[in-house]
Amino acid sequence: MRAPPSCPRWALLALALPVLALPVLALPAERLALLPHGEDHGDAALEPGDDVHSAALELSTALRFYGAAVHSLYVTTNGIIAVNEPSSEEKYLGQFPVSFGAIAPFMADLDTTDGRGNVYYREDSSSDVLQLASDYIKRGFPESAFDPSSVVIVTWKLVAPFQAPGEDHTLEEKRNTFQAVLASSDSSSYAIFLYPEDSLQFYSTYSKNGDENISAMVGFSQASTNYYFWEKPGSYNVIANDEDSIRNLYKSSNAGKQGIWVFEIGSSSDSIVPAKISSILESIEPNEEDQEMTSKPFTSDYGSTEITQQYITGSTDSTEEDQHLVTYSVPQLGAEDFLTSYQDQFPPQPPQVIDVEEFDETGIVFRYHTDVQQTCANNRHQCSVHAICKDYPNGFCCSCIAGYKGNGRQCVAEGSPQRVNGKVRGRIFVGNNPVPVVFENTDLHSYVVMNQGRAYTAISTIPETLGYSLLPLASIGGIIGWMFAVEQQGYKNGFSITGGEFTRQTEVTFLGNNEKLVVKQKFSGIDEHGHLTISTEMEGRIPEIPSGSSVHIEPYTELYHTSSNVITSSSSREYTVTEPERDGVASTYTGAYQWRQTISFDECIHDDSPPSAPATQQLSVDSVFVLYNRDEQILRYAMSNSIGPISDGSADINRNPCYTGTHNCDTNAVCRPGTGNRFFCECSIGFRGDGNVCYDIDECAEQPGLCGSNADCNNQPGTYRCECVEGYQFAADGRTCVAHDYRYVVNHCQRGTHNCDIPQRAQCVYTGGSAYICTCLPGFSGDGRACEDVDECQQGHCHPDAFCYNTPGSFSCHCKAGYRGDGFRCVLGEVEKTKCQHEREVALGSGGAFFPRDARVGHFIPQCDEHGHYLPTQCHGSTGYCWCVDRDGNEIDGTRSGPGVRPPCLSTAAPPVVIGPSVRPDTVPLPPGTHLLFAQSGKIEHVPLEGNNMKKSGAKALLHIPDKVVIGVAYDCVDKMVYWTDISGPSISRASLNGGEPTTIIKTDLGSPEGIAVDHLGRNIFWTDSQLDRIEVARLDGRQRRILFDTGLVNPRAIVLDPVRGNLYWTDWNREAPKIETSYMDGSNRRILVKDDLGLPNGLTFDPYSSMLCWVDAGTKRLECMNPNQLGRRKIIEGIQYPFGVTSYGKNLYYTDWRRDAVVAVDRTISLENDNFQPHKRSRLYGITTAFAQCPGGHNYCTVNNGGCTHLCLATPGGRTCRCPDNTVGVDCIERN
Repeated sequence: MRAPPSCPRWALLALALPVLALPVLALPAERLALLPHGEDHGDAALEPGDDVHSAALELSTALRFYGAAVHSLYVTTNGIIAVNEPSSEEKYLGQFPVSFGAIAPFMADLDTTDGRGNVYYREDSSSDVLQLASDYIKRGFPESAFDPSSVVIVTWKLVAPFQAPGEDHTLEEKRNTFQAVLASSDSSSYAIFLYPEDSLQFYSTYSKNGDENISAMVGFSQASTNYYFWEKPGSYNVIANDEDSIRNLYKSSNAGKQGIWVFEIGSSSDSIVPAKISSILESIEPNEEDQEMTSKPFTSDYGSTEITQQYITGSTDSTEEDQHLVTYSVPQLGAEDFLTSYQDQFPPQPPQVIDVEEFDETGIVFRYHTDVQQTCANNRHQCSVHAICKDYPNGFCCSCIAGYKGNGRQCVAEGSPQRVNGKVRGRIFVGNNPVPVVFENTDLHSYVVMNQGRAYTAISTIPETLGYSLLPLASIGGIIGWMFAVEQQGYKNGFSITGGEFTRQTEVTFLGNNEKLVVKQKFSGIDEHGHLTISTEMEGRIPEIPSGSSVHIEPYTELYHTSSNVITSSSSREYTVTEPERDGVASTYTGAYQWRQTISFDECIHDDSPPSAPATQQLSVDSVFVLYNRDEQILRYAMSNSIGPISDGSADINRNPCYTGTHNCDTNAVCRPGTGNRFFCECSIGFRGDGNVCYDIDECAEQPGLCGSNADCNNQPGTYRCECVEGYQFAADGRTCVAHDYRYVVNHCQRGTHNCDIPQRAQCVYTGGSAYICTCLPGFSGDGRACEDVDECQQGHCHPDAFCYNTPGSFSCHCKAGYRGDGFRCVLGEVEKTKCQHEREVALGSGGAFFPRDARVGHFIPQCDEHGHYLPTQCHGSTGYCWCVDRDGNEIDGTRSGPGVRPPCLSTAAPPVVIGPSVRPDTVPLPPGTHLLFAQSGKIEHVPLEGNNMKKSGAKALLHIPDKVVIGVAYDCVDKMVYWTDISGPSISRASLNGGEPTTIIKTDLGSPEGIAVDHLGRNIFWTDSQLDRIEVARLDGRQRRILFDTGLVNPRAIVLDPVRGNLYWTDWNREAPKIETSYMDGSNRRILVKDDLGLPNGLTFDPYSSMLCWVDAGTKRLECMNPNQLGRRKIIEGIQYPFGVTSYGKNLYYTDWRRDAVVAVDRTISLENDNFQPHKRSRLYGITTAFAQCPGGHNYCTVNNGGCTHLCLATPGGRTCRCPDNTVGVDCIERN
């Protein structure tokens, strides 16, 4: 066979590959070989064509890509592997990123018609191919222990560029060959791009849409996220995008051998991580062309010691002279330091993290106005870590350093996207309706593309009766647009002036009927997550807009007048309403309102230099979109904002793309205006790139000692944060971690020396050191030092046919006479009969329609108590047979007695106690459908269990609870509900595993709820509170609370139950005297179970099958077990790192570890760690529990009819105790043993 004239030597070798023996799988010493491919190796071949893509290639192992799991891929002619079905090529060629998401080893307009090349693809899990892929990956990531379970191999072989008739024929004989290998395990994925020598003969293709030549693109693109009226582009990384860098692909490498490029594309990180080994290349001798190339550095060579920073001009009249190529040399870097480091004037100070164990935040609220002169020497921490502090004769002021915007107290990186979170409440009359629409605790979320001045705001759970009528009020979200408006030179937006700390009061007067609405908003600066926080209140009356209408708002301008500490603004605006069509006609009308607002903020009064911005500025707002989605009840506003000089609108003052938001800079970049329409893009601080594409710098990896020896460094987008290790806290400078000094720390909340209001109205929250804050309890309002009752009856919570009774901190609703219901919903009719009463009535009237099982002689009539509930013992009147029933009247298996014998359904006999050796855990039958549930700050995740093994591929988040700190988790195997504690609220909540919204069941009189346990037999929950130092019990719905213990506790944490035997166990990690205690579930017979050789007993679990009590200790670094009825202890495993929670199932114990960010499995029968699972998003894991598919066997005295108790039924060994909840005034409750 004779090769075409242009066919290079490597192509002949590639054609011969299929007939070679298996040793070709070894990495070659001289030439780069592609992985075996072609139909002889099981590949599928893509149909010939110009724009063809395969059917979905379903993957046996999910591909991890930008933090998400991808289960299918699409192979295309045009040199990309798509993660979603790709659009037609004219929509994406020449553009990057692409909306459908893609892996692009060589994206260009390629063509395989008429035999001009082939595209092959397959998924392969053969050991030889897996080993070869692993070898390539280890070249770039030598420290990685990656073990792939499958690879996807896609080969573009001798493919041609698209050629239209009449085009330049110089490309006609050119052919390219390249290969992409995607290797995946259960937890991570890597991409390998292979470019053999001389395999790329063309580097660009002609555009079908014009005459320009479009360079090929190599990179990665995350799929876009579609919202209702905008699309948010995904992240993307460009490896090469010009002819020079494309030509250099086979000559360079990031993995130490020419033509090999390796990237980690998904694991614990949601970004693309390039390999770092390129300082020593296995290369041929450089020729003249290579010498030419070295004079123009290859900008995508991650390991190069010459860094090129390119600022791309994006003007309408750009020329070659507009390209600014800045090259500078840096010292030789090791493999781990492959990126240059940036260190600003002040190293970033991380927000301190609230650990469950200790609180380190100072709780200080800073104001510039002070009675005593302050200096920078002792107040540097009052400024942002990205600011400088300057002393003045009467005090000090803060100002943001270059690259940051703000007022000095709060600073954000220029050009970085911003997020705003908050709550909205309101009481609004719509039109002439005499009943207001009342809503509380409604979420507001906003996303701002800062370098475009574009703000997107969404307010959720707004009822349809109000949603459409709020559409004209775009300025509810417009205040966020003002804060981050694009600044023309010499002018300042709201954040630069206020730092996001201000209050805003607005009065809206609708012209015509003179309706008025008052809007109050409070911005509280940046929280520990880097998000701005806002609270909004609205009250008044607005005109009604018919449901289904659309509203259009024209661009408008608004003048902002600034004087000392106050900004005022007023304007008149029009809006156009288009009503839904009726009989084919849609009527339109125009409305108008007057808008007045006052913004109050604190400014630095000590700096007497002239203001840096004019006293009057003009905000220009355009591209205003408003939308209400009735199905999701979400109200959306979007608008573009810029601030600059006063203009009459006759001519544009400055239409530079930086000011109009029409530039092409990355969302993490700053647009720098030049002359005329010219501009260049510069990545924000904390990011690196050419401005068009910016990626996050991992400061922790580049500067290993950044946080010091006593702190952990955690990378964040655009920055990083330091967390002091156990036993250390931040010093006064906010940056240095020093050992705890307990001598001078006073917990005023614990001692009662605080100035908060009384406990019935407020709570004292200890925030570390000697600091605390006061907060009013739900149902009260105020500053925490003085709280007043909120009259909920004035807010219209009850049904119109119900009476509302206000009580301190709460209220109740009761249906009026002749109505039945819960007060929130009342309907006409008598009180509804219970199931027992209804069945008894039917049986008496119909001659016995209800029969248990086979008892059909005579008539069976259910017996009910005075409350209409089933009596726990039911007997047949004719046969004399009796049996026990549950609360729903269902017979309990094995309780039926013979005639004349009543079974022990109540407290006439103790539950059976197992005597003898316990069951070995590895012989316990394991029912299907059991899961591990564990808490990870703002979410609860689950991992399915298959036998004794974790099915890690099935792991996923069960519940997302943003901005919450979930600590303890517990599971009710009866109702399939998960319960959890949250210390940020604080609160206790629950949700069904079958879906549905979470419900908060307790949110008052809590300090720091941590451990939680469910009594599935008695239908109670127990929890520990490490701040209030007590243990409490309540019903599953949060009612009937009772304190069991409030003495002898210092730091109670974990709590577990043995409900069959009526025992309660808990840990107390009191540093002076750590202990594990036990009592009966009614609080009696309290005693210390373990007190010797303990450090920090964090987690505790009781195995209902083996009756073993096990715990993890972060002080002794051990996992231990014991039988509570015996004295001996057994060390299961030693040397663990920092365990927090623990649970058991089968022969395994599973614990969460703060250092490893993992769930670790330990076989307790052989004392050996046998598995671990790291969630995709790495952060601290807290409580863990087992969600049994079937409840463990057994019952206690509270199982049936609540043990005969009126309120709380608390089990004890061989009995039960009836207890009343605390503070029961006027409640008919009976206590008895």
